Amino acid sequence: MLLFQQLAERLAVPLYQSLNANIPENLFLSWREGCLSLLDRENIKKRGLTVDIEHRHGEQRSWPIAKSGPLAQALGRKTRTVVDATAGWGQDSLAMFRMGYEVVCVEHSPVMAVLLADGFARLAKPDWMRQLNLAPPQLLTGNAIDILEQLPVKPDCIYLDPMFPPKRKKSALAKKAIVVLRDLVGDDADKEQLFATALKIAGKRVVVKSPGYAEPLGGRPNESFQGKLLRYDVYLTQNGVSMKCLNG
Repeated sequence: MLLFQQLAERLAVPLYQSLNANIPENLFLSWREGCLSLLDRENIKKRGLTVDIEHRHGEQRSWPIAKSGPLAQALGRKTRTVVDATAGWGQDSLAMFRMGYEVVCVEHSPVMAVLLADGFARLAKPDWMRQLNLAPPQLLTGNAIDILEQLPVKPDCIYLDPMFPPKRKKSALAKKAIVVLRDLVGDDADKEQLFATALKIAGKRVVVKSPGYAEPLGGRPNESFQGKLLRYDVYLTQNGVSMKCLNG
């Protein structure tokens, strides 16, 4: 109970020992099957949503995996350090980590941040991580604009995956994780300001992930790499300074 109590106090949310119809909340945090899970009333008896640290389907199991595909092309061959300023469920951050990039994640939602922290703690435990002396991505919690402006050194790349409005109201239902994430963080009304800050701070490039139908966030990009449903727009900066390590 102490661990639950500490988390409830840190997040300033109620702590319930059992759930019933009189509880007003629709979302709940709970430890299940060794993971911190986010539940809603529809899946209250299931495991819920967790930060998935496993390799993607068909992905090679060794580390680092090959830098291939639109994401790697957008990040660039000379990029070494990446700040993911819109971490969300952390799947892009983990993909970049598995490709061997030094990754720092920024997440402004306290709830998403504790879910990410739980996922990264689980990532640190497998034997292959210890044998290679690897540490999970660093996690910073707070307003991404403020955090970027306070970075002690410039990352090679700042990666943005902001929320974009759905293409049409009657589109197919989005994945549950995306729906819940939108409920928690909203529609990123400050994404233009975040992009402007990223362009000022990044040492070499800013990469913006967007759905294929969306207009480029920063106007015409220097390069663009298209996936099946997503697009990675690349904006080169004039800063010319890269960082060696965010940890000093």
